[in-house]
Amino acid sequence: MYIIKVKGIAKIPDYVQLRDDKFTLLAYFRVDRPDKSLEKLGLGDQQDYIMEMVKDLPFGQIAKLEI
Repeated sequence: MYIIKVKGIAKIPDYVQLRDDKFTLLAYFRVDRPDKSLEKLGLGDQQDYIMEMVKDLPFGQIAKLEI
């Protein structure tokens, strides 16, 4: 799974994308509201780990997420 942090512009907030190994979009959620999307994907128990990676990830870079 891959994670990408997208910088928002003006009134559009920052977002996070989670993609699988074929780069298919699995989840797309606001940085400040990950709860529902991660629960829906079955990753609610990994939320702290994922959000810690998001905090350290520069905008526009892709990182491999080991879950």
